[in-house]
Amino acid sequence: MAWAPDYVTSTELKAFLRIGDAVDDAQVALAVTAASRAVDRATNRQFGLVAAPEARTYTARWDKDRCRYVVDIDDLMTVTGLTVTTEAGTIDVFAKQPGNAAAEGRPWTRLVVDPTSATLPTLKEDAVTVTARYGWTTVPVAVQQATLLQASRFFKRRDAPFGVAGSPELGSELRLLAKVDPDVAVVLGPYTRWWAAA
Repeated sequence: MAWAPDYVTSTELKAFLRIGDAVDDAQVALAVTAASRAVDRATNRQFGLVAAPEARTYTARWDKDRCRYVVDIDDLMTVTGLTVTTEAGTIDVFAKQPGNAAAEGRPWTRLVVDPTSATLPTLKEDAVTVTARYGWTTVPVAVQQATLLQASRFFKRRDAPFGVAGSPELGSELRLLAKVDPDVAVVLGPYTRWWAAA
């Protein structure tokens, strides 16, 4: 799986829409990709996985309640190739948090540095380098469902050129707003990431 992939396939969307031919395959593929990126924007994260460990820089902050340095990182679900360094050396003692993330099928989103580490970070901007395989090891079922819902809305949008779908006479009028579908927002609510303030 790549970083920021499509979360469903065109075949899955066609089955969801009950499309049996190949006439609209190009439009179906566009709807899948657009919906996947809409899911990313709605959740402030993505659900893919980098192919190999890569280095990214972060800024540590001091957490006065814990009396520890905390480093907010991109989503991480595997420790393969995980290293944490600063200009001064390797940070070798840290906790991955939330603590129960792995058991709940969720990612770690921050590192809490233990004072016993051989090297401690500073508050200097982008001074902590974390090398890891970032991302989610599997795309959650809820994210796949949300992508199908949003992609179906994008696909049907061409039949609603003025941003209104359905019929006012039949009471099925739906205004297509410039935000994710309300049902998609409900499904994605638990997956939305709120980054800590600097």
